Amino acid sequence: MRLPTDAEIRALHAKYAPTEEAFDLVHTHCEIVCAIALRLAGRAGPGVDAELVRAGSLLHDIGVYLLYDEDGRLDEAGYLRHGILGHELLRREGFPEILCRFCSHHTGVGISRKDVLRQGLPLPPRDYLAETTEEKLVMFADKFHSKTSPPRFVTAETYAAHVRRFGEDKAEAFASMCADFGIPDLRPLAAAYGHEIV
Repeated sequence: MRLPTDAEIRALHAKYAPTEEAFDLVHTHCEIVCAIALRLAGRAGPGVDAELVRAGSLLHDIGVYLLYDEDGRLDEAGYLRHGILGHELLRREGFPEILCRFCSHHTGVGISRKDVLRQGLPLPPRDYLAETTEEKLVMFADKFHSKTSPPRFVTAETYAAHVRRFGEDKAEAFASMCADFGIPDLRPLAAAYGHEIV
């Protein structure tokens, strides 16, 4: 399978980004998630496909662009749908399912069919859980950077407190990923990008 290059992925972001600001926010976030995931990949074992992690990281949030209206405003209420929108976008662009899944299977620490039904989430009722090590790495790395205004890095402690609101099982899933992959040192990236750590 041929994976897209960084330049090809950047061009795809540029194609769908409705504004320069949206491009800067989303593409920069994807670059940061990629850097974190690749730094943690060594802890994930010898069989990890680092090139797949790279491409999946750089594409995982591309569906966010489809949530902007013609005035450049982001649909915050529908934000949870960005994963399935990205999955559909990549499928239309001809990408293989193995890459499309990085979009629909990275939200939180995974969304189950039971979560969708119990919480009335605006998603088709099925599992959106990371299954492969590569998917889990991208999901995990994504937790350490937020596209808030302004964007910021998130410590493991801060994210653990946040995810606990969704149930002890979610907190345990995050703790398990921390044990499997380790906690990234966010300081070099925070310095490089000028984003604070919270």
